[in-house]
Amino acid sequence: MRKNETLGPWVRRFLLDHLVGERNLSLNTQLSYRDALAMLLPFVAKQQRKSVDLLEVHDLSARAVQAFLLHLEQERKVGLRTRNLRLAAIHSLAHFIAQNSPEHVAWCGAIRNVPFKRHVRALVSYLEKNEVEALLRVPDRSTSGGARNYALLLFLYNTGARASEAVNLRIADLTLTASPRHTDSVEFLGKGSKRRRCPLWPKTAEMLKALVHNRQPDERVFLNRRGQPMTRFGLHAVIKTCVTAASEKEPSLRKKRVGPHSLRHSTATHLLRAGVDINTIRAWLGHVSVDTTLIYAELDMEAKTRALTKCTPTNLPMPTVAVPEPLMHFLRSL
Repeated sequence: MRKNETLGPWVRRFLLDHLVGERNLSLNTQLSYRDALAMLLPFVAKQQRKSVDLLEVHDLSARAVQAFLLHLEQERKVGLRTRNLRLAAIHSLAHFIAQNSPEHVAWCGAIRNVPFKRHVRALVSYLEKNEVEALLRVPDRSTSGGARNYALLLFLYNTGARASEAVNLRIADLTLTASPRHTDSVEFLGKGSKRRRCPLWPKTAEMLKALVHNRQPDERVFLNRRGQPMTRFGLHAVIKTCVTAASEKEPSLRKKRVGPHSLRHSTATHLLRAGVDINTIRAWLGHVSVDTTLIYAELDMEAKTRALTKCTPTNLPMPTVAVPEPLMHFLRSL
């Protein structure tokens, strides 16, 4: 077996050198690609009746990839979006191998010809202001856990932070001043290692100051009840608990699937309604392209209703309804 025919070394170089060293992709993207290959390789090895370590590049054929995707859909019951994300990782691996090994160009072409499936994008879920307020009324701020939960919810709504950005936030990333002439702010390290700074409301800054008082700059801002850094799972659990309680006063919350990203969507939608420029919102959320931010303009039914009201003509004559002739009525009824 020739050295460049063995798949294992290519996978290691792809994950360790290419994704990290050459492309500098975010940790979440690296983990997503790793997970896709961790599912793919045992599946192909079982088909070929080989050990994973003995797989060759051409064992990963277009037919094997299609069988794997079918397995994801039918047996693992994943959605089309997840299916397409797994395929994107496989395409990327094939492209990397072909770039570094010209004899695999034809093989790469066959792999990259495996198509993505079209899927209908679900409507973005966001909360109305009364729903956000109901959520913020839930935590008991007289307890340490309630104060932390309130600060966390307020921070997410204030900044539109991603879940990973919130749980990885360190005290040194906060700029909390005592002077009213200076704006309190937070610096995020977002997707693609891009940095951005967001202003903080006085109330948010006040809650964060109390939360991080007498703690070291390199500590995480949000800790769990054991004093350990909060995880994304813990963040989701806090929001789920608060939504369940808030839905007693705001029943509309029961119909919504609410998570950290729902608060991020709410921030963007409410900024847009307040008349904030779309490019400012793009920078606020850390989007690379303004096209991503434009989805909030599309989903804002309140803005659409206002626009419709403004452009609806008035004092139009009532249309006259023509009574169809019997023969034409008969023909159209067939």
